[in-house]
Amino acid sequence: MSLPLIPPMLATPGTLPPAAQDARWAYETKQDGQRVVVYLPGDGSLVLRARSGDIVTAAYPELGPLGRSLGATPAVLDGEVLALDEEGRADFQLLQSRMGLVHAAGRAARRATEVPVHLVLFDVMHLGQRSLLKLPYIRRRAVLEELGPAGPHWSIPGALVGHGEQALRATREHGLEGLVCKRLDSVYEPGVRSRAWIKIRNMRSADVVVGGWLPGKGRLTGLPGAVLVGQRAAGRLRYVGGVGTGWSDAERTELAALLRAAETDVCPFDPVPPVAGAHWVLPRLVGEVRYSTRTRAGMLRQPSWLRLRPDLTPEESAADLPDDLA
Repeated sequence: MSLPLIPPMLATPGTLPPAAQDARWAYETKQDGQRVVVYLPGDGSLVLRARSGDIVTAAYPELGPLGRSLGATPAVLDGEVLALDEEGRADFQLLQSRMGLVHAAGRAARRATEVPVHLVLFDVMHLGQRSLLKLPYIRRRAVLEELGPAGPHWSIPGALVGHGEQALRATREHGLEGLVCKRLDSVYEPGVRSRAWIKIRNMRSADVVVGGWLPGKGRLTGLPGAVLVGQRAAGRLRYVGGVGTGWSDAERTELAALLRAAETDVCPFDPVPPVAGAHWVLPRLVGEVRYSTRTRAGMLRQPSWLRLRPDLTPEESAADLPDDLA
């Protein structure tokens, strides 16, 4: 049968619901993967579409058997493709080695044996001949659990009703990306970034040493568009990423003056990062940044600037790089 194309419903960044409304919400772990809508026509096949609408089925051949899991019952499911690290946590860097293989079926099959993916299914929008979009979340969740599509490469993650503070704390304690809060009575809104779903990203902070900058463009011409930062480990300054957000106009102007005063021709990072157009500075400015997670190489993901730390010297700035990256 022909299944309806349904763009995924999106969550709005926010904070936990008020304590008085806690029991009206369900809490799911926020996953760090590739969002997909799963189309199961009921003939044993499946089609995976990314948020963009692009078909990405060929990149994940190990998910093919999911097409037979519901028998002849057509369905449209919502989920996320993950690549898991050795501790069972989603690792987006690992997944990136799979995402680009949509048009390379042979390579995708080989890579599947090296970096297998896992699909978490957290919603059902269509089943049989019936649209479920207008059903409340709690009923759609019950339908999904009754379907029970479990297999070696896919599963239904847990959802906790109420106890939002405890759920968020658990994600932080286990180093997970965050939490998604879903109102129990919420309908499925295709393609809408809805307040009925709230995402909370666990952010960490770190002290970093500024070692360079990249010129801004457009209205930022003449100002730093991003600063290049590192952390000291094993007696050297290791590059951990570029930070391009978090300043007011006044703060960016102040930072520009500090960077110009510290300019040097010598890169302070060891090893030298492959950053085109970089301007190097003496590594004497310390700042605090916020970030979500680190890559396996120790790079900061989604960093944003918090503040300068004039109270710290570069030698005093804390480094929390893994020992094997020092």
